[in-house]
Amino acid sequence: MSKPSLPFSEIAGQKLTTEQTAYLEGLFAGLQNRGLTFGDVMPNPAAMSGKAGVGSAADLVLDDLIPEERVKREVHPLDTYPLLLQHAAANQGPDKETTFRFKWHGLFFLTPNKEAFMARLRIPGGQLHSFQLRDLANIADQLTSGYVQITTRSNLQMRLIQPKDTVEFLRRIQAIGLHTRGSGADNIRNLTCDPTSGLDPDELLETLPLVQQLGQFILNHREFYDLPRKFNVAFHGGGKISTVEDTNDIGLKAVRVDGTTSTPKASFRAERLVTDQIAEGVYFRCALGGATGHKAFAKDLGVLIRPEEIVAVTAALIRVFIANGNRNDRKKARLKHLLETWSLEQYLGETEKLLGYRLLRIPTDAMVEAPSSDNVTAHSHVGVFPQKQSGLNWIGAAVPVGQITARQLRRLAEIGDLYGSGEVRLTVWQNLVIPNIRDAFVETAKKALVKLGFDWRQSNLKSGFIACTGNSYCKFASANTKGHAIELMNWLDKRVQLDQPINVHLTGCPNSCAHHYMGDIGLLGAKVKISGETVEGYHIFVGGGFGGNQSVGRQLFTGVCVEALKPTMERILKNYQKWRRPGETFLAFTKRHDLGKLQELLGEA
Repeated sequence: MSKPSLPFSEIAGQKLTTEQTAYLEGLFAGLQNRGLTFGDVMPNPAAMSGKAGVGSAADLVLDDLIPEERVKREVHPLDTYPLLLQHAAANQGPDKETTFRFKWHGLFFLTPNKEAFMARLRIPGGQLHSFQLRDLANIADQLTSGYVQITTRSNLQMRLIQPKDTVEFLRRIQAIGLHTRGSGADNIRNLTCDPTSGLDPDELLETLPLVQQLGQFILNHREFYDLPRKFNVAFHGGGKISTVEDTNDIGLKAVRVDGTTSTPKASFRAERLVTDQIAEGVYFRCALGGATGHKAFAKDLGVLIRPEEIVAVTAALIRVFIANGNRNDRKKARLKHLLETWSLEQYLGETEKLLGYRLLRIPTDAMVEAPSSDNVTAHSHVGVFPQKQSGLNWIGAAVPVGQITARQLRRLAEIGDLYGSGEVRLTVWQNLVIPNIRDAFVETAKKALVKLGFDWRQSNLKSGFIACTGNSYCKFASANTKGHAIELMNWLDKRVQLDQPINVHLTGCPNSCAHHYMGDIGLLGAKVKISGETVEGYHIFVGGGFGGNQSVGRQLFTGVCVEALKPTMERILKNYQKWRRPGETFLAFTKRHDLGKLQELLGEA
């Protein structure tokens, strides 16, 4: 076999060294020997076009941009794969700007916490198959920390990838039909939907196929890799398990229209009134601008979207944001902020211009929504439930703070193959669902999950805990959220017996990856001064909710150190039980009192 020629000879104007060239030639030769190529490696377009002279128009434009936008304009981050090869060859960590660029490949450098990468995958709808679980277990053992973490976007993160292993890691992830592209930074994050799509008797519409279609559309359209800021999209087809779609930039919720109805509308030229004839069927309602880290829930756009047009409409909604979102201030660059200066009608109008047609307005009657997932079953992401398919069931299993070892991944694959259809689905609650388990195998599967450390039994306390990455690996976090969550849930489980479900969300920083504002109790990591020493602690929020119980949590206590957190949380829960009305939920209890009264009641010794 002839020695392969490299598709590049320099990176960012720097010639490859002899050692780097030899390494890369060997790498490509090995891949070629196995019938593998990196066909998408392209020369750096910035290098090909030559450098603009000092004082040129190009320089002036770049100089006017904020750093992140300048970095994206100098070379599109998707075109930095050759740079990734260079760093892998030298086992070299990236500088600040390159760290930002590599996020487009799903790689996040963990400095100063660790001199290694975290990788975030793209798993539309959270659907995984047993062969993928086994390969992920092997990748975790051989190239990462030996475990994976389920995120609040039905996704997986893998940690401690050495720079030299990044190229091989990406190749192996792509080889099993998964991706990392665009999973961070100014991109559309993992698309979420009902984890029981196609299974749940309560659902109005199967959302997983739609998410997969939209995922492919985004993956193959380069324009969706240059947003002003991160962007979240979620679908809810009416199943038992909430997708908290109202916390997303775009939240799409299935509704049914019974009977043919009409609603008046104005034509584009406003010359006369015409009528939308809305046929009976299932549609999506659309809400825009959710961002719970900014205390904002999505606002209804006032339209009905047919399932067959959902990809085109969602793409148009995103394109309006790409064209008009704030690119001068990163703190005001989410869709929420655009809607602070634009009306929903203006946003809808720009969307319809791109579509070339008018969307159906919501009729004033005959609208039926699916039952609220908040009221179906307590913590409905955990438990055994019959599917719409006769004789089949799904099991929702709680995964403590979403962390799974490679051994557990292999065993999950085995359970899925032996008792189900070889499939596992992830949820936004950092747990998982195993579908298509025959009636005769349910008891055996339940025992196997418990033995594995994943409990199928719903707990009003433990089933409602979620936690972000924390300061073990995230430089923004002020506390070890995952470690503290496990300690806290075990402490409380022994001391408090609840007859109502409670959600407790621990997040390490104001970015709120674990949505502390929407938990019954939200814990926001903070640094606390105790006797002149800085220690880890939390601000405590109460009264958050979502869906039919939308509510933003209020800060109850400030700067509670970790040592005091467990007894403080115990007092909060016991005092809630003491002062509540019969059968009253924690959310309803907190809504009934002002903040001063809550501090008095819940802080009572």
